[in-house]
Amino acid sequence: MSGLVVVGADGSASSLAAVDTAAREARVRGAGLRVVHAFLWPAMHVPRGPSSVGPSEGGLWKTAERLVAEAVDRARAAAPEVDITDAVVTGEPLTVLEAQSRGADLVVVGSRGMSGFVGVLVGSTAVHLAAHGRCPVLVVREEPSPEGPVVVGVDGSPAGGSAVDFAFAEAALRGCDLVALHAWTTWNAPLPPPKDASAPYANPPGALAEEEERLLSEALAGRRERYPDVPVQHRVEHSGTREALIEASRSAQLMVVGARGRGGFTGLLLGSVSQAMLHHAHCPVAVVRGAGARQ
Repeated sequence: MSGLVVVGADGSASSLAAVDTAAREARVRGAGLRVVHAFLWPAMHVPRGPSSVGPSEGGLWKTAERLVAEAVDRARAAAPEVDITDAVVTGEPLTVLEAQSRGADLVVVGSRGMSGFVGVLVGSTAVHLAAHGRCPVLVVREEPSPEGPVVVGVDGSPAGGSAVDFAFAEAALRGCDLVALHAWTTWNAPLPPPKDASAPYANPPGALAEEEERLLSEALAGRRERYPDVPVQHRVEHSGTREALIEASRSAQLMVVGARGRGGFTGLLLGSVSQAMLHHAHCPVAVVRGAGARQ
């Protein structure tokens, strides 16, 4: 297998954890790894060299090079067999990493960077990339459960199919179980066709639950044949989607969600469920946009 994993590095503890994760992702994929640092200061017309009154080894550019070298060393320690390249790119981090995502199979970032504010649970770079990245974006939050499953939130929407595909592939690469979780309430479940045409709003007890079970089975159709070695657990829960996924993330090594789901509004690039996972999940979160995201 070949491909490219890109990781953003800014010297923060969060980004170094992302480097570790990205190196492991590149290793299991048989892909290359590119460590990227967005060098903002020249774009703001700040001199990048050393000060005339400071040491010759000083300066913003040298600092950026040291940050990248530290990240590369960290990646090599985590996955020595991976081909690693690096780049210091002038520009704002959101713009730089979005551009890098165009040629990548996966972009990995920390949940918060050097500019993170106290009390903010997830940084603007992570949220922006999840909404605008041209490939799946993996946001590294808390330390994952190493023996846990990959959990994918399934809502049956066409856009969510890409997230299901990604989750199956990740479970296969990691050699772990896949938990396909579909949560529903009477407020977000579409009504099944009535059994009695004379009473269009009447359905027998359990009809909604049966319909949601069918929705999950249809959403997974065909994937089990493509990934016969991936053990799959079907979970249909009568509860709020966000609450169910956050709870499932406690024992997961990865949570996978679509960027937008069944209740998404036109023009909204990131749905409430994916945003909730970025802010509150207890493991790394992969946000996968639907078909056409690379265009």
